Parts: sequence; structure tokens; C-alpha cells
Amino acid sequence: MLNAVAALALLWSLALTSDPGSAAGPVPYTEVLAAEAEATAALSVEAEALMAEEPDWRLSARLYHAGGGGATGNDSLGCRPIALRTVAVDPNHVPRRTRLFIRETVGLPLPDGRTHDGFWYASDTGGAIKGAKIDLFTGHGRASMRPVMPLNMQTLTVVEAGRFEGCPPDWE
Repeated sequence: MLNAVAALALLWSLALTSDPGSAAGPVPYTEVLAAEAEATAALSVEAEALMAEEPDWRLSARLYHAGGGGATGNDSLGCRPIALRTVAVDPNHVPRRTRLFIRETVGLPLPDGRTHDGFWYASDTGGAIKGAKIDLFTGHGRASMRPVMPLNMQTLTVVEAGRFEGCPPDWE
């Protein structure tokens, strides 16, 4: 199933090439909104299906952030960590480059006012993460931990939602 970013990219490219007589000119805003709505609907269908799946892992959650002794620089894949998308895992337990669906994070408030769709990316590791643990990257500073603080030290229900190549997508 296409993820939202792939669906949006496909729809965007179709919108750009829908009129063979035009160069890659402006796309009407209504077409962009329609493409976004379709991509969001596809993601919602995927999330709904994953909610019913049997969990692949039950992982004990920890939180980490950039700055003040938290994460610095890039993740273990060499990518920039994405707030409320990047997770650190024990690669012997959960393979890196796994796209994860974490049920308990669906609906969490995001800094931009949207709500979390439940999708995360296993692109980091850490020395203290051994076995059935997962670290959720919250962003910069301790204040970034506020939306997910209720999940700290909780056991999360995690479903494998596929794999990803390259760096995790930044939907901010």
C-alpha cells in the first residue's frame, strides 16, 4: 500500500503532467488540496488496517530529545532525526529501516496543531537500548517531550508497517 508521501508525490506529478500542452507551470491550489486529501485518506485507511493487526512487538518506551545531554547530530543511519517520527531501537530486536505503527501515538498533538498518525521510523540506535525497548525522539529541548510524556516508561503496541530506504520523510 502506498504511504501518504508516495501517494502525494504521485498525485503531484500527475497534476503537473495532466495537461500535455503546458510546461511544468503552476498547479491550481484546488488540485494540490485534492491530492493532499487523497494522500491523507490513503494513510488513514492504512492506519485503520494496522490498528486491527496483531502487534509484532510490545516495547517499553523511553523519550529522548536534542540538547541538554540528549541526542546530538545525526541518527545511526546518518540522517537528521525527525521530531515525533524517529525512534531508536535495539537492531537485534527491531531491524533498523523498519517503518513502525505505534497505536498509542495515534491522535497525539503535534507542534503544528495536527495530530499524530501513529507512524514512526526505526533509524537510530543507542547504547542503553537493549531488547524490547524503544526511544521516541521528541525534538529539541525538554519541553518537546510534553506531548508524549504520558507514554514514558509505558509498554507500547507496535506493528511493522513496512520498510523504508534512505532517510525517514520529514512531514514538518
